[in-house]
Amino acid sequence: MDRRWPVGSVLDRVLPFVAAISLVVLGYVLRSLLQPALGDRSQFILFVPAVLLSAIYLGRQPALLSAILSLFAGVSLFPAAVVNTTPAQVQALLFIIEAFGVVWLAEHVATARRTSDQHKQEAEEEARISRQASESFDLLLQGAREYAIFMVDEAGKVSLWNSGAQRMYGWEEKQILGKPSTTFYPAEEAAAGKAHQDLFLALQQGSYSTEHLQVRGDGSRFLGEVTITPLKTGSGQLRGFAKLVRDITERRALASALERREQHLRSILSTIPDAMVVVDKTGSISSFSAVAERLFGYAEADVVGSNVSILSPPEYRDYNQALVSHYIQTANEAITAAPHYLRGCRADGTTFPMKLTICEVATEEELLFTGFVEDLTEKRRFEKEVERLQSELTHAARLTAMGTMASTLAHELNQPLTAIASFAEAAELMLDKPDVDKKAVKHLLRDLSAQSFRAGQIVRRLRDFVKRGHVRRSDVNLTSLIDEAATLALIGTRERGIETSFSYEQKPVHVLADKVQIQQVLINLIRNAIEAMENSAVRKLTINTASAGRDMVCVSVSDTGRGLDSEAAAHLFTAFESSKPDGMGLGLSICRTIVEAHGGRINVSPADSQGTKFEFTLPLSKRSRDAAKI
Repeated sequence: MDRRWPVGSVLDRVLPFVAAISLVVLGYVLRSLLQPALGDRSQFILFVPAVLLSAIYLGRQPALLSAILSLFAGVSLFPAAVVNTTPAQVQALLFIIEAFGVVWLAEHVATARRTSDQHKQEAEEEARISRQASESFDLLLQGAREYAIFMVDEAGKVSLWNSGAQRMYGWEEKQILGKPSTTFYPAEEAAAGKAHQDLFLALQQGSYSTEHLQVRGDGSRFLGEVTITPLKTGSGQLRGFAKLVRDITERRALASALERREQHLRSILSTIPDAMVVVDKTGSISSFSAVAERLFGYAEADVVGSNVSILSPPEYRDYNQALVSHYIQTANEAITAAPHYLRGCRADGTTFPMKLTICEVATEEELLFTGFVEDLTEKRRFEKEVERLQSELTHAARLTAMGTMASTLAHELNQPLTAIASFAEAAELMLDKPDVDKKAVKHLLRDLSAQSFRAGQIVRRLRDFVKRGHVRRSDVNLTSLIDEAATLALIGTRERGIETSFSYEQKPVHVLADKVQIQQVLINLIRNAIEAMENSAVRKLTINTASAGRDMVCVSVSDTGRGLDSEAAAHLFTAFESSKPDGMGLGLSICRTIVEAHGGRINVSPADSQGTKFEFTLPLSKRSRDAAKI
């Protein structure tokens, strides 16, 4: 590794030695010039100044080099005859003593000078720091504009006044200096000796803080937070008192307003019907409302600090804890965006259905979650009762629809029954002949069986449609559902000259629905369309399906009938509102209830050419939703 000394560093080291050598050479030259006059006397007289100058200005090592070189130079000036004589040796010895004495003396002088310079620098630095501290204190004192900082002497008279005190009290420094501290107290407190009492307490306690009214120069008052500190010297002598005053009028007003707001908020929360539970990010309960106490049967003092899982049945506790942990780790807004339907657990161990809505509250100190809990017990009981009544109503509507279709159904069933009787009679006649045509008989029996199956299919579909059953939603093929409903609804339409067309999605569509209820909607819409085209020249019924977004499908039933006016269309789905002279107005109302219970919507609009178009939407099943993502 190549090491190179900086040029400046080398010169700084070498120059003192060069200067020392130069002084020796100068002494040697001068002594050589005086050799004729001095002879062999005082050979070292001009080398002593060289050593002295080197010791004083160049340092100890250059001075030692100068002494050694001067010794050899002085000895070289002696004639050869006297070099070994006693006088020459005495002069050399004396020079050595003088040289080393000069070096020692110069070293001590230099050390003393450096020490003196160091002490001087330290004193100057301390003075500078003291001046800066004094200036900084003055700046701090005058810059603390939000605080009144002033001093009073032992007698309680003002001796120091900052700009903050001038701004807060309204007195200028020249106006207030020398005034008693009772000036800042209300007259009644000053008369009672409050000012001197405060100073005494500060002296007794070492520092005293209080809040009381302060008086400004214009006579107005403000609430001040006053801190009084006695100032003492190192020997314990009292020099006066420092007063620090802060105007807390606005802060106290804000605190009072905040307290009133909190009381108002607590009164509001106490009237909210939902229970409120606040938990931190670890799942520990930090707040428990009065409604929550009544709902869960716990007192707030018993649950604060406990894990929120105690409010859930044992089988749900791990899920709830994982829900909070997952949100903290991923900040998944879906957890707070929608309510969660869970089961709660009371103190006595009973469980109940509940709706939990979670809100995040992020503060500077911590992350909190506020959960609003709604008891769904009564709501679920009511929903079951409504569902039961709705089932009864829809069943009655199906029976009513079948009543209106009874004559048509009788005619439709009469055809296959008449055909069965005819085929049976023909087969009997053919069997009575001696030359029986077995193929013809088999053909008749096959037709008889087909007509029997047709009649049985009509009866089976009719029975499934009118029977009462529980609402059961399942994955249903929409095309098959429409075909089966249309088979019942379109009985007898061929004789009326009604042309029916179907248009389905190319790929199979499956919906999540109760098959019988949706068939009831379709039969009602189809029968209404047939009745609407009773007096129309063009009688065309169209049933279509089309996509209605990623998760829904739309079913439409269009006719070429007389159409609806805007006033009738506005109330068409209202119960007991009917466009038929003898209608009760329940059919379309029930249709809307069924469709909306499935999560869809139903509406009516004019058809493309003439007539009316009814449309309703249904949710796709998981199978169709997954297929749509591919």
